[in-house]
Parts: sequence; structure tokens; C-alpha cells
Amino acid sequence: MSRIKILPEVLSNKIAAGEVVERPASVAKELIENAIDAESTKVMVEIKKGGRALIRVSDNGVGMDRDDALLSIERYATSKVRNEQDLFSIATLGFRGEALPSIASVSEMEIVTRAASSEAGTRIVVAGGKVKEVAEIGAPVGTMISVNRLFFNTPARRKYLKTEQTEMGHISDAVTRTALSWPGIHFKFSHNGRVLGNWIATRDPLDRVVDVLGGNLERHLYKVGNKTGNVGVQGFVASPSVARTTSRGLYLYVNGRFVRDKVLDHAIMEAYAGRLMKRKFPLVVLFVSLPHDQVDVNVHPTKNSVRFAAQKGVHDVVKKAVSESLQKFDRPKWGQTLTMKPAHRPSRYRLSPSRGVVSEPKPEPTFREPSHEPKTTPPLWPEKSFSSLRVIGQLHDTYIVCESGDGVVLIDQHAAHERVVFEALKAAYRRSAVTMQGLLVPETLELTHREAIILKTLLKDLRDMGLEIEPFGGKTYRIKSVPALLAGKPIKPLVMEIVEKAAEMGLASGLDQGVDECLSIMACHGAIRANQKLAQEQMKVLLKQLDTLEHASHCPHGRPTYIHRSLREVEKDFKRIV
Repeated sequence: MSRIKILPEVLSNKIAAGEVVERPASVAKELIENAIDAESTKVMVEIKKGGRALIRVSDNGVGMDRDDALLSIERYATSKVRNEQDLFSIATLGFRGEALPSIASVSEMEIVTRAASSEAGTRIVVAGGKVKEVAEIGAPVGTMISVNRLFFNTPARRKYLKTEQTEMGHISDAVTRTALSWPGIHFKFSHNGRVLGNWIATRDPLDRVVDVLGGNLERHLYKVGNKTGNVGVQGFVASPSVARTTSRGLYLYVNGRFVRDKVLDHAIMEAYAGRLMKRKFPLVVLFVSLPHDQVDVNVHPTKNSVRFAAQKGVHDVVKKAVSESLQKFDRPKWGQTLTMKPAHRPSRYRLSPSRGVVSEPKPEPTFREPSHEPKTTPPLWPEKSFSSLRVIGQLHDTYIVCESGDGVVLIDQHAAHERVVFEALKAAYRRSAVTMQGLLVPETLELTHREAIILKTLLKDLRDMGLEIEPFGGKTYRIKSVPALLAGKPIKPLVMEIVEKAAEMGLASGLDQGVDECLSIMACHGAIRANQKLAQEQMKVLLKQLDTLEHASHCPHGRPTYIHRSLREVEKDFKRIV
């Protein structure tokens, strides 16, 4: 008797469901993506009890006739893939033939749909993968799919669902991510009868970003727009001042599909390097477009992962696009509002898969520059430079207090001087002109075996930065010279921090990133400290030095160098004005 058997269809569908239907949010995502592929202009998502009781997605898309509706719940039946070549050039959000039948196999599902060419709609009821009813019904053009009692016949799966709030949080994430990517579609989202989101269609993606994410973001966002070769990058990046503590603020899309991708993550974090504090993540909404045959979306059943044919090319284009936009944050726009660029209209933002149906094209969204001019307060202080601020004194020997034409400016003396020293070291390093100063008495370092190995690999690069260190037998090294800018500063702690950072980064992190990290550590050790009293002239010199920098708003580690409060804000705090 054969030990190998073909599984029953219902059981194989349940196995497929384990790949596609991880939780209620997976169902909502699949149904919403199908609605978008159906060329809908309005999508309604109704949830009850965190998706346990009901997940219903209704759309006004092209709909299905009776035969197509029945085929949609068959394994490997799809309108989106015609041949083998299509698998390597996916132009839609949904394409896997097992999505609907897999969902139907672990729930009680009702499909109500009508195509424009049909006089009547079709209603199909499926329970546990078995068709229970097929009937004609009056219905508008479009499709409504209701998923009831999810995992009713797989108690082990249902048992591991989290609380209603937790599951609802995942569903909300799925809806939010999709709504951000499709501003031309009206989304309405409710839970237990309460409307959580009602985002009307708009031609401007910025309106959708601000509407969905909230938090008065518009003034903190800058537009990204870049196309190199066949890779296009559009979207918005936020000021480092609105950084998050997790990577949940990275909304990344490839050809309209939300993805989690290490290549894109790395490109963005490299672009933000030196602007964010440690363990902080930026807020980014970014849309990457490239030919469909240059990206594989068939990597994971959930379709949240992709694989690029040319990873480095995509990485470099994204990093360059984000870096160029972030440069606008690197110094204040003294005495002027920001000059807005003309609105840019992308060739096509919304995917529109051909279904053999001629339909009115959706309005193409216009990427406009966010408005950065305050509505009720004047722009940043009217002086044209840091040095034109009037120095009042020091606060706790840490912050330089200055008066501007319209308020007060506090400058963090350590962060500001750290940026000055970093830029000076970096410029000298690039010119191969770092001035070194020999130590009268060389300092010795006693290291562990691993530390000694790491330092040995850094000796040449450190010398180019002005740190001359040589082996002194076994695991001992001797420091002979330091950059002149760091003369008189404790050197051992500096070298040890560089070694520790190199160990954390790994020796294969890349020279450019490693150099910047080492120089930023040197700058930190060489800068004016907090709680250090400064003379009036020293403070004025520091302000003049800030004026010579391109990146004066943040220290190399990402901390802001100054904060500004307008006189109007101060007067409001004192209740002088309302």
C-alpha cells in the first residue's frame, strides 16, 4: 500500500490558507487588494470584533458575472496571470490563485457581485471551502465579500488569535498602508459600526498622507522626486525632528505595493545618517517604481517582500533621492519662506490592470511641495546668519541664549561645536591634509585579543584621520600623534570608543560609513562640553563658525543644534495674547 497520498482539496486549501491567511489582517489585505485591482474608485472596509466575527470589503469596481464569480473560489483560478511570463512581470497587487479559496476554506464567506454587462448580480455562499448556495440577486456593479467566523473550523488557529484590540491594530495598519498608496481611491473604514477612517479621493498624495497619518505633518514634510534610468522615486520625507522610536514610520512601496525590504531600509537610513539620534527611525512615505520584470514580488505568500534584479542600482537611486530632499533641513532659511517647486505630475501613479474593459482613467495625482510657511506666525527669525543673533549669555553653562528679531534662540554649545569640529576634520581628511601633533609622551593601550585585532585593521585609516597608533608588542598599542584639533583632549577613551563602534558595525560596513563614524566620535571628544563656561567672545566665534557650514542644524549624531521660539509663542505662553 502506497504511503504517499494526494491530499483532499479541502485539506490542501487549509494548508494554503496557513500561508496566506495568517490573521484577520491578512484577509482584509487580500480583499482590499482585489478591490483595487478591480479598478474601484471607492472601497469600504467593515470589521466586527477585530475580524473574528466579520470582515467585509465592498467596492464599486468592474465586478464579476456568474461564471467568473464561481471560478474565483477555485484553486489557481485568476484573471491576473495568463502565462508563465506573467509570473515574472506582475502588474497587479493580487495574483495568487489560492487567496479567495484559501480564505473560504477557513471561514463562512459570502460573495455578492455584478458586472456592468450583467442585468442581475450573483450571490455565492461558501462554508469551510464548500459551496452552499448560488443564486441571482439584485446588486450594484461591483463586489462585496463578507468573511464571517474566521477559523471556525480550525480551532487551533483561532485559539492563537490575539485580543480584539491587537487584531484590530493589525487590520488598521493594513488599511492605512493601502490607503496611503492609492490617494485616487475613496476608503471608508469602520469597526463595530464606528468609523475609524473616511479618506476621500484626492489627486494630491500629500493630502492623503496628512489625512491618514495626521499629527500636523505637512510643515515637517518635503517632497522626494527623482528618476534615474528606469527607477523612479517619489513621495515625502519628514524632518528628523519627528523621528520615531521604531521602523513603523517607514511606509515603502514598490509599484504601488507596500513592502518590507532591507535594501530600501538601508538606503533610507544611510540618507538620514548624521541627522537622527541613535535608535531613532525616520518617518518616510516613499514610492519606488520600476519595470515589473525588474522586481520579483513572488517571494512570499503575503506579498510583502520583493527581490530586485539590480539591488545596488535601486539602493543608490533611493539614497540619492532622499538625501537631496533632506538637504533642505540642513540649515534654516533665514528671513525667507521656502521657494516651492512647480507641482510634478508622475506619468502614472495608480496601477490599472487590463481586464478587457474600457473604463474612465482615474485622475493622476499631483505631487505638490508641502507648505512650510506657518499660517499664523512669521518665518524663522529674520536674521540672515547665526552670527547676527544677539548673544545674551549662557543657560546652565550649556546653552547659548540669543535674541532674534522675533523671539529667542537656544543653541546647544556641545552639539553646535561638535558639528564644527566634525566638518573641519572631514574636510581635512578629504584633502589628505590633516594636521597632526605628536605626543611628548606616547600613551599606551592595553586591549583584549578581539579589540587588538579590530584596531590593527583600522591603523591605516586612523592615520589618515590624524591618529598615529602603532603596535607595541602583543595586545598593546601606542598612540604617538593626534589631530591638532584634538590636542590636549583625553585620547584613550576616544580610541576605545572607535574600536567599540567598529566592533558594533562589523568590519565589512564600508569605508565611507566607517570614516564618518570615526570622525564623528573624534568630533564629540574634541568639542566644547556641556557645563563649560564660555566667554562672550567664544560664543560669538562659535556662531560665526556655524555660518560657514552646510549642515548646521544637527550634530553628526543627529541631535539638533538649536531651537527657536517666536515672540508670539512666548507671549501666548504668558497669556498676553490668545
